[in-house]
Amino acid sequence: MQFQELNLSKDILKAIIEHGYTSPTPIQQQSIPAILNGGDLLAAAQTGTGKTAGFTLPVLQRLLESPLQQTSRRRQVRALILTPTRELAAQVHASVLTYGKHTPLKSTVIFGGVGANPQIKAIQSGIDILVATPGRLLDLMGQGAISLNQIEILVLDEADRMLDMGFLRDIKKILAALPKQRQNLLFSATFSSEIKALANDLLNSPALIEVARSNSTNDAITQVIHPVDRGSKHPLLAHLIKSNQWQQVLVFTRTKHGANKLVLQLEKDGISAMAIHGNKSQTARTKALADFKAGKIITLVATDIAARGIDIDQLPHVVNYDLPNVPEDYVHRIGRTGRAGSNGVAVSLVCVDEHVMLKDIERLIKQTLPREVIAGFEPDPHAVAQPIQLRSQQAPQRHAQARHSAAAPKGANQTKRSGQKKPSGESTAAPKKTHRKNPSQKPTKPLGSFTSKPKNV
Repeated sequence: MQFQELNLSKDILKAIIEHGYTSPTPIQQQSIPAILNGGDLLAAAQTGTGKTAGFTLPVLQRLLESPLQQTSRRRQVRALILTPTRELAAQVHASVLTYGKHTPLKSTVIFGGVGANPQIKAIQSGIDILVATPGRLLDLMGQGAISLNQIEILVLDEADRMLDMGFLRDIKKILAALPKQRQNLLFSATFSSEIKALANDLLNSPALIEVARSNSTNDAITQVIHPVDRGSKHPLLAHLIKSNQWQQVLVFTRTKHGANKLVLQLEKDGISAMAIHGNKSQTARTKALADFKAGKIITLVATDIAARGIDIDQLPHVVNYDLPNVPEDYVHRIGRTGRAGSNGVAVSLVCVDEHVMLKDIERLIKQTLPREVIAGFEPDPHAVAQPIQLRSQQAPQRHAQARHSAAAPKGANQTKRSGQKKPSGESTAAPKKTHRKNPSQKPTKPLGSFTSKPKNV
């Protein structure tokens, strides 16, 4: 199948061709016709499958086809795309700009961590499509800076991650401000019980699309485990980068402190590196990602939430410096590589403390990952596992902010929130130290479900 067969306008097709694409991916083949039909959609697609274009293209087409029914002189928002993180919001907006460049449609993106005034001005200039994170959108709604009463299409992108980050209450507040008559599109990595519950409340007889088995890993990704002592992880990572002459490596750590520490260690080894996490300003995060994409630095060290939405063509290497506490995050992490038909390598440095986590991951993806001990970095066979500090059990920060906003006088909290430095969903409060009491204890939630697990990144 070719894009020309999907009933897209010549202006959109021109942009697709200029971007170098001719054939739609499986998710695009199914989602584009479904969305063009005008009905609601529930789609499950793993990262790297082309799902962003899968909803961006038909949303552009729908807005081009439907007559403008503006009730004011100023052009108002007709399509709202909600994403869980700043980086993903920027990525989605880039897709809107790319494919809508030859159309008269206007768009902008809003998220926290930067000044709100330029975003307000962009909205007031008149736009058709708004890409937003929930926190900043609620801020501007509270200030009366945006009207959502003409929304025709709502897209919830990576809905599983939004629920995982504690955005359900915010989403419900936003939904309450939208017209009842609209098209709803929900994209998720899995059809978990939580996603199905949200879909039941939000969607009206939706079309169902699932292009890949939930929690499966991409066959184009070569996965390998390197057993190593906990104190030798940094030297082993430096060895792998130098001996293999890696030029672009995305490295995941469990905590923000661990990310900062690893960057300093790599820099001492002569390996250029930058960190991206919730304590970094939006300017610093944007620069780190831009320098990494441009090849100015070799290593980008990231935490799970901050890395959500990183989209890099043909990223060759992903390294799990620390295994994630949540097995599903392993799938999302390594999904940064092996995209769009290219091959990738996912390396995990696993010490004795993480053996239980590794078993949980292998159970989830239904495969035993190959082990390869690197000469000179053999782990001590007599090493004893130590408890790993898990993520904070505190409620996600957005919930606390929502409760505070509800209790405070109207407008009392707007100035502070609109200039916030921290991304929605990431808490910088000191975490409570909690340990798994029984290392052999298995998760009580069904595999593949995305529950509200507070993040300590």
